[in-house]
Amino acid sequence: MNLGVDTVWPTPQIVSPSSYVTFLVQISGLGAMETNGSVMDEEKTRLSSVSNETSTRYGSIADSLPTDEPSTAETTVLSSRRSYITVAVLCYVNLINYMDRYTIAGESLSALLLKTANTFFICSFIILAPIFGYLGDRYNRKFIMIGGLSVWVVMTLSSSFVTESYFWLLVLLRALVGTGEASYSTIAPTIIGDLFSGAKRTVMISAFYIFIPVGSGLGYIIGSSVANATGDWRWALRLNPILGSLGLFLLAVFCPNPPRGASDGHGGSTIEHTSYLEDVKYLLKNKSFVWSSLGVTAMAFLTGALAFWTPIFLSRAQVAQGIQPPCNTEPCDTSDSYIFGVVTVMTGILGVSLGSTISRKLRDRVPNADPLICAVGMLGSAPCFFAAIVLASTSIPATYVFIGIGETLLSLNWAVLADILLYVVVPTRRATAEALQIMVCHLLGDAGSPYLLGSISDALRTYQPDSHTWSFRSLEYSFLLCPFVGVLGGLFFLMTALYITKDRKNAELLTADGERARLPPQTKTTLCFKFSIL
Repeated sequence: MNLGVDTVWPTPQIVSPSSYVTFLVQISGLGAMETNGSVMDEEKTRLSSVSNETSTRYGSIADSLPTDEPSTAETTVLSSRRSYITVAVLCYVNLINYMDRYTIAGESLSALLLKTANTFFICSFIILAPIFGYLGDRYNRKFIMIGGLSVWVVMTLSSSFVTESYFWLLVLLRALVGTGEASYSTIAPTIIGDLFSGAKRTVMISAFYIFIPVGSGLGYIIGSSVANATGDWRWALRLNPILGSLGLFLLAVFCPNPPRGASDGHGGSTIEHTSYLEDVKYLLKNKSFVWSSLGVTAMAFLTGALAFWTPIFLSRAQVAQGIQPPCNTEPCDTSDSYIFGVVTVMTGILGVSLGSTISRKLRDRVPNADPLICAVGMLGSAPCFFAAIVLASTSIPATYVFIGIGETLLSLNWAVLADILLYVVVPTRRATAEALQIMVCHLLGDAGSPYLLGSISDALRTYQPDSHTWSFRSLEYSFLLCPFVGVLGGLFFLMTALYITKDRKNAELLTADGERARLPPQTKTTLCFKFSIL
């Protein structure tokens, strides 16, 4: 048959009707066209994929689909009820994670042990987070979380039987506890992001992140209560593994592994031959991700220092004022830890709820509302914390008031920040993005801030080592670093606001283009057939 052109006949490719092919000739009659290479840019090529739904596979082409695609069970759309149960389970485990982290903070242990154990805990977190991020973008996220949390349960229970005399063993075990948090904090938000979209995603992310301040506060409350009841802070560490084991069971039974990008309508997307280095390069070119990560780092510096030293700071302030006697032998008064825990829980719930509500109300009218909310939270908290630090020497109630206002403003950011990451990064790189952000914010933030403030305080104390008043003043002066870091964090979020709209659109375009089946570059004339089977 003469078609009027010299046609090269390749082996026909049968393309799913649900796929969008860049160079597709509709075969109502026969036709041909020239291709001179792919017109997709580098990122679109890397993110190209084919539909993996079994209902749209035709002929033998199904056998040649990528082997790393989600299974049939994974591609099944989850019911709303199942999705809500999943979020509830993830919230519970997040609560236990942060409870454990702050159970021994503020207790009557040596300052050296406290700050060293905390620093090594975060260092292990920093090392492991990128590993779990890499795995979370490529393998079954549910199994990765279960494995990490299993290590966490064992290490937490083991550390409860070690005394202070075995200093480095206790520090090592507390460091290994970071395995659980590294696996969980990196992956859990990406699962929620794949279950919900739009306003519902913001609400669910808010529910998840609200348990960071709530868990931290309960850690102080439970730690101090158990220490008072038993005379030994280690019993609190024995309670956490029991609660953690329940979390493991709930994860295994109720938590699915949804397809990456499912909530964005791209549940079949997979990365096509991308390396970890390519993922990192993509993220470093994403200005919103970079600037928001720096803002999160400043926030982590603040929260880490405040969470670790505030109960001790308030206790020393009351000793300096003569309100309570100094503690020379255990058990010491833990009322400051208890009160600070209650304040943290209340302000956390209020701040996260308020931040997510403002975000939902403004997002449609103000495209860069989210980073602006974060900037207001950071810039507003700085003078509050400055006032709290200065007033501690004269009025403890006023100090608590300003701490509460400052923590509320800081808590505005938790859910909003997570939402920013989810919509400026393509679905198949979100776990890596979470891991890198966590690594940076802990490395430059709360890994060093407690140790840095403690070291500054210790250096100042050498001038009057036996003075309780100077013990308080030295910590007060070191605390003055925090408001300046808060202002710096606010500036980082203002920079994020300049790029957020563009980067969000880029992520949406890349995700959409990643759904297109791409023809290989070639210079000869080809035909692409599209069959429709009724």
